[in-house]
Amino acid sequence: MLTIVAFACVSLVIFLLKYVFGSSGPNPFEKDCREPLKEKVYDKKEKNKILKQGFVASKVPDNLDAVIIGSGVGGLGLAVLLAKVGKKVLVLEQHSRAGGCCHTFTEKGFEFDVGIHYIGDLMDHKPFRCMLDQMTNGQLQWEKLENPFDHVVLGPPENRRSYPIYSGSARYSEELKKRFPGEEKAIDEYLKLVKKTGRGIWVMAVLKLCPLPLAKFLIHTGLVKHLSYFYKMAPRSLTDVVNELTENKDLRAVFTYIFGTYGNIPKDASFAMHSLLTTHYLSGAWYPKAGSSEIKLLPKELQAMPEIQKQLSLVKHGAGGLSIFIGLNGTREELGLRANNYWIFADNNFDELVEKYMNDGREEASKKIPLLFVASPSAKDPSWEERSPGKSTLTVVSFANHSWFEEWKDGKVTNRGPDYKELKQAFIDSALNVVMDIFPKITRDKIEYIDAGTPITNTHYIAAPKGEIYGVDHGIARFSPELNATIRPQTPLKNLYLTGQDVFLCGFAGALAGALTCGSVILNRNLHLDAIALAKKTKYMNNKLKDE
Repeated sequence: MLTIVAFACVSLVIFLLKYVFGSSGPNPFEKDCREPLKEKVYDKKEKNKILKQGFVASKVPDNLDAVIIGSGVGGLGLAVLLAKVGKKVLVLEQHSRAGGCCHTFTEKGFEFDVGIHYIGDLMDHKPFRCMLDQMTNGQLQWEKLENPFDHVVLGPPENRRSYPIYSGSARYSEELKKRFPGEEKAIDEYLKLVKKTGRGIWVMAVLKLCPLPLAKFLIHTGLVKHLSYFYKMAPRSLTDVVNELTENKDLRAVFTYIFGTYGNIPKDASFAMHSLLTTHYLSGAWYPKAGSSEIKLLPKELQAMPEIQKQLSLVKHGAGGLSIFIGLNGTREELGLRANNYWIFADNNFDELVEKYMNDGREEASKKIPLLFVASPSAKDPSWEERSPGKSTLTVVSFANHSWFEEWKDGKVTNRGPDYKELKQAFIDSALNVVMDIFPKITRDKIEYIDAGTPITNTHYIAAPKGEIYGVDHGIARFSPELNATIRPQTPLKNLYLTGQDVFLCGFAGALAGALTCGSVILNRNLHLDAIALAKKTKYMNNKLKDE
């Protein structure tokens, strides 16, 4: 019996080495593609020559290797990976402007980004940073946010508490311990848990890259949970884990506040997903210099295929988003704006707070939005003052039900009628009251432009069926090993592959991980490992140059 078990284990190792760590295809990270920094192009017309190319059939060459549908970071990332190994790639976008949630728009002289608010894990020696540098030929620069990079604001105006969130593991815990004396054990245990859980994410890539029978073997034997603490904690809700650590309601809120970056309230959120976000920002947060400008579409007859429907049945729609864009007269200093973010909550029980809001009717919900993310893209961007002197921008993000706005979904995007405008304005006014309370230097006479994007706006611009801002739902079910093994780049249709955040995880980093995973399948090599190898090589070369 022991001989059989040993043989099975050896066979498993061989399979993993062959199918996951084997590399027979071309490597897009083989050469250092970074180039000397070129002069930035700020002229709108020049940028639009790249970002707003209308489709012309005569421009499309006959000998394409790949057609990518959707120009979000998952699609563009995959396009770059394939192009770097000599493939001819065509990227198609249903919107008039490329970029997906990375695109920007300009109104009354104010430039707004729609989806990139801050990115973590961008130290020079990390695989994520090295991969981005190679994919952009070293032309995309990043500006680190202030420390603290986030502020968690809890409670109503008469009893408001603010907790700064610092980067760096030591500083993160030190500052929290100052504000929560007696909770040192809970803070240490929380940090230990998120780190241990987050490190196990590599097994998700294994489940998506290895043959499906092998993935099923790992799942049904229970080996997957022994290989990865990520999957051991994945079925546990964030609320359950945090409530076991402390009775302090404000500390529970501080541990869980960042749930807004993936869209599930703590009781529905997987602790594994939350761990990834917490560790993603432990080393700091960054914003792209000059702004963030620098989906899956099948014909209905193919959507109806049983194999496609089976995969779709495993997931559900994510949360709809509400975004408010504010253009202000005044510099960051004059308006009291900083290169950081504010997470503002009306109470410290996030589960009850958000559930009540999302279950309310639209009129009631519009009167008081209980959670807001507030940030100033202009304050984060060191090139802003050069491009737009004397002006500033503010972005406010929250959740909203698609059903609140659904009756106007077939209207013209720029003119859906007075009732729609009135409802939007109610949400804007509700959010603005909170913003002006937190930022007293911002007054109504400083506002030159203000408008909001609702879930049906998201449907129009990024083809999100229910206005989702994070793609398919990221609740506990999303992190079952079975679902992770089933939702993979390969589809039931020959030569049709999936990339982006729905293949891996939401957000900028998650969508790029989806691109790496899809590229790994197409190129028949593990690009995740190639990115890690690139980071090690880069770190070695940097250290060598310093020594010299």
